[in-house]
Amino acid sequence: MARDSRQAPQQDLEDLAPPSAWLLAMEFRAFWEFGAVLPAWPVLQRAPAGDGHAVIVFPGLSAGDGTTVPLRRYLGSLGYAADGWNQGFNFGPRPGVLDGAKRQVEETFHASGKKVSLIGWSLGGVYAREIAKLMPDMVRGVITLGTPFAGPPKSTNAWRIYELASGHNIERQSRNYDLPVAPPVPTTSVYSRSDGIVAWQGSIQAPSAANPHTENVEVVASHVGLGLNPSAWWAVADRLAQLEGQWRPFERKRGLHGLIFPDPQR
Repeated sequence: MARDSRQAPQQDLEDLAPPSAWLLAMEFRAFWEFGAVLPAWPVLQRAPAGDGHAVIVFPGLSAGDGTTVPLRRYLGSLGYAADGWNQGFNFGPRPGVLDGAKRQVEETFHASGKKVSLIGWSLGGVYAREIAKLMPDMVRGVITLGTPFAGPPKSTNAWRIYELASGHNIERQSRNYDLPVAPPVPTTSVYSRSDGIVAWQGSIQAPSAANPHTENVEVVASHVGLGLNPSAWWAVADRLAQLEGQWRPFERKRGLHGLIFPDPQR
C-alpha cells in the first residue's frame, strides 16, 4: 500500500525547513515530466474509466486554469466533467475568492445532481480541503498535489511569493484555519520527497480517528511537475474512479508499479 501513517513529532514539524537549494534547482525537470506524458499515454488510458461526475481543479500559487488544462483534458478523456476554478490567477485568499469557490461547488452540485470531487495543486489544495470542510454534503472527495497543510507556514520556498502576491502575512493568515485537520470526506495527499518547493513532510496527512478515509500517496516528481506528471495523473485517476461510499486505500503493487509509487515505509 502506498500509504504513510507516520508523522514526524510535532516539534520536528515546527522546525521544518524548506527544501534545499539543490532540490529547488531540480524543479527544472518539470519540462521532462510533462514530456513523459506522450510515451505514457497508452498506459494512462488504461486507468479506470470515470462515471461522469464533476471534478474541479484548483491551480497553485500565482497560477491560473491554463496550468491545469493538461490534467483536466486527461480526466475528460476518462469520462469526467473536469473544470477549472474560473477565478483567474491564484494570488491567495483575496476577498471573494473563497466565496466564489464555494458558489462554484454549489452550482456544480445542483447542476449535475452529484457530489463534486475537488483536486488542488499546491496552494489550490488548501482551498480544496477547506471548502470540503465547509461543504461535505456536496463534496465527494479531495485530492491534493504537493499541498503544504501539516508544516509551519514558512516550510516552503514560496512563502515570500505568497506574501507578495496576496498581501497577507502568511503566519498570521494561517491562524485563521486549522489546516492539518483533514476534511470529513475521502482525502488523498499526493506528495514527492524530491519536491523542491514544499517540504514533503508538510504534505503528510496524519491519521484521523474522525475520518479513517485519508491517505498519503508518494510519487517521484518535482513540485512544479506534480500536475503534469504521468504517475501523479495515474494516482488521481485511480482515486477518482472509486465508487461513492466504497473507498479503499491506494494499492501499491509489485514490479514497475512499485518503483513508480515508492514504498513510504522504506
